Amino acid sequence: MNEASSERDLVLALRRGDEGAFETIYGLYSQRLFGRLLKLVKTEAQAQEILQDVFIKLWQHRHSLDPEKSFRSFLFKIAENKVYDFFRKAARDKVMEANLISLSTTNYINIEEYTRAEENLRLLYKAIESLPPQRQQVFRLCKLEGRSYKEVSELLSISLSTISDHIVKATKAIKEYFYKQPPSLLLIALLLFGYQ
Repeated sequence: MNEASSERDLVLALRRGDEGAFETIYGLYSQRLFGRLLKLVKTEAQAQEILQDVFIKLWQHRHSLDPEKSFRSFLFKIAENKVYDFFRKAARDKVMEANLISLSTTNYINIEEYTRAEENLRLLYKAIESLPPQRQQVFRLCKLEGRSYKEVSELLSISLSTISDHIVKATKAIKEYFYKQPPSLLLIALLLFGYQ
């Protein structure tokens, strides 16, 4: 079986919702994509997050895949769009950062008072506790204990794609939790998660 027909079979299986095909595709393309993303966004954490987003989008739109077209081109196009989104968001966040700094200066907010470690942790744990139980567990193991996705996948007997989905959704929910807080707590959120 040549490479083109093998890829076509994987795409057809993926369209049917075959998680095994998804795992195979992830194994075939994730390292190459990660290398390209890292060159563009410069940080491993951000490249990893964009990589997760790419594969989540692939899974969500698997039904619309065309097995007759180049799958690699399709996948790399998703990645390219995600990188554009990242840089657009970074530009917006820089404006927000400038506004927050201006606000803190105008209102004489004592930043040190709000960034004490115990307060940051208390808020972070409160945000984590608002997540569904399995998402909490995955987030704690990956982000707080520093375990790899593969380790957590084996430990909890769930697929890498499920781990990735939990991490992306947990991170988004935690950021949204902080954005709902008063402005002083929003500063803490920005310090915890970075401006990117």
